Amino acid sequence: MTIAPARPTPGTLIEEFELGLDAPICLTWELTYACNLECAHCLSSSGRRDPRELTTEQCEAVIDELQRMQVFYVNIGGGEPTIRSDFWHLLQYAVDHQVGVKFSTNGSRITPERAQFLASTDYVDVQISLDGATAEVNDYVRGPGSYDTALKALQNLQDAGFQDAKISVVCTRQNIGQLDEFKALADRFGATLRLTRLRPSGRGADVWDELHPLPEQQRELYDWLMARGEDVLTGDSFFHLAAFGEPLPGLNLCGAGRVVCLIDPIGDVYACPFAIHDNFLAGNLLTDGGFKQVWQTSELFRELRSPQTGGACAKCEFFDTCRGGCMAAKFFTGLPLDGPDPECVQGYGESALDQLNQSGGRTIPAASQDHSKAGPTRNQPVMLTLTRRPDLTPPSAPPTSACAESPLAGFTPPSI
Repeated sequence: MTIAPARPTPGTLIEEFELGLDAPICLTWELTYACNLECAHCLSSSGRRDPRELTTEQCEAVIDELQRMQVFYVNIGGGEPTIRSDFWHLLQYAVDHQVGVKFSTNGSRITPERAQFLASTDYVDVQISLDGATAEVNDYVRGPGSYDTALKALQNLQDAGFQDAKISVVCTRQNIGQLDEFKALADRFGATLRLTRLRPSGRGADVWDELHPLPEQQRELYDWLMARGEDVLTGDSFFHLAAFGEPLPGLNLCGAGRVVCLIDPIGDVYACPFAIHDNFLAGNLLTDGGFKQVWQTSELFRELRSPQTGGACAKCEFFDTCRGGCMAAKFFTGLPLDGPDPECVQGYGESALDQLNQSGGRTIPAASQDHSKAGPTRNQPVMLTLTRRPDLTPPSAPPTSACAESPLAGFTPPSI
């Protein structure tokens, strides 16, 4: 068993976070893998629900435990969480139990009536996913009509008087040049812009080579954030950019298993919201004594909270600012966890990938699970329609059970 390291006295805030906390500051909870879209870069490969999803009563028990642990808020996602017929009940249940909720949605269920409800509810934050400031760019990766759906949801929220919705953008090669337009959209709807990093996990691994920003675009993003990012949220997605010079606002730290984690639809707990893979599975809250037990005693989390050597990156003059980059980005591109980030702005990641490719030593881990729809639908993103290759065809194997074929299987539409 890994022995927890002694905490420095007094310790800095960063040192405290690196050694882990008794409860996460926040956690991501994927309520369902069902989704009415099939975004090309979906990090959880969502589409079909897992028939083993936690029941309403089990979800309530999780919320009760989060309340006892004094978790500040939970970031609910999916899939499309609003597809669950009990979503609105669980949202209200969390609020009633002093657990703040941030939920990410494609906006398809944010009707005027639901927007009115959200505007009247405390401790709820809404993030509308939008990956292009124009329909052409957004629908390329998220599917036809998804741009109009997102803007309609934002309009409904604004009309209802909802304060400070978020526009959540995954930065890609196609939309880096639209940063000013994204900010203008956020201002138009009285919203806050939130930028996140594309990770090569889930279906994102299939399209990584085409979508991840080029080196010069990384610099463009960094310069834009330094100049205009004071009111832009990043969630510490871009701490690898700190090697350009001045760190961006935030922790600039990988919080996996230290201050954040993920609960998936069946109760599995992963160290990182961007690494839904067996290698980062810490336990299951139904079989391992509850979420608190997993968070505080998991061997994986103990290892992540131990002092890290930094590997080759420790020799880099920028290590103290970028901390070696993103664990998930390294893992899913075949780089060692103590190696450089694949998008290292000093070029070390690109060199490391080239060396592994030339030596034949690069092994990209296979996905542990895939909930993608069994075949293309009318919601298929434009990029897949244009570029689908035989090796990227969605799995043709039957779903886990007959009911799992439809993203709505087992649920009735939520009442308005």
